[in-house]
Amino acid sequence: MQYPEPIAKLIESYMKLPGIGSKTATRLAFYTLDMDNEDVSEFAKSLISTKKDLTTCSICGNITEQDPCEICRDKSRDQSQVLVVEQVKDIMVMERMRDFHGLYHVLNGVLSPIEGKGPEDINISSLLKRLQTNKSITEVIVATNATPEGEATAMYISRLIKPAGIKVTRLAHGLSVGSDIEYADEMTLSKAVEGRTEI
Repeated sequence: MQYPEPIAKLIESYMKLPGIGSKTATRLAFYTLDMDNEDVSEFAKSLISTKKDLTTCSICGNITEQDPCEICRDKSRDQSQVLVVEQVKDIMVMERMRDFHGLYHVLNGVLSPIEGKGPEDINISSLLKRLQTNKSITEVIVATNATPEGEATAMYISRLIKPAGIKVTRLAHGLSVGSDIEYADEMTLSKAVEGRTEI
C-alpha cells in the first residue's frame, strides 16, 4: 500500500534534509499530520520567510535581514580583527561565547580537492578584496575546523594574506577543558603541545 500523495511528497521533502532517512522522514511527516493547523501554518510561514526575508551580507557573507548585517554595521566592534569561519552557524557559536568583539568573514566551505572544491568555490576572493579596501584590518584569525581540509584552507589563506603585512593567526587546538590525556588521540595531543602557553 502506498501513502496518499500529500504524505508521500512531505516524506520526500523531509528526506532532502541532511541526516534524514526514510524512517525519520516518515515519522516527521506523520507528526506534522498530527500537529494543530495553526502550528503547521506557522511552520510553513517560517520556512517561506527564511528563504524570502533573508539575504547574504555583501561584506562578510553572514545571513541577514538587512545588508550589511548587524555585526558589520556595529562601529563599536573591533574593526582591526576579522575572524574567518567556514559556515554562518560558526558565527552564532562565537557570538554566544561573548569574548570576541571583532568582525567576521564566512567562507561557505573549505578547500577540498576530493570534492572538487577549489579557491574559486569558496568566499576567499571577497576576503582579499575586503583586506585591500579596509586598511584598518591588522589581524585575520582563521577559525576553520581542525580537519585536513580546514588546515589546508587555513594554510592557503595565510600564504595569500601574509605578504600584505597583515598578521594571520589560527585558533588554538588541543585538549578540551575537563578531558583526560589518556583518552586524547595523537593529533589532539600534538596540537596541544604545539599550542602550549606559559603559565
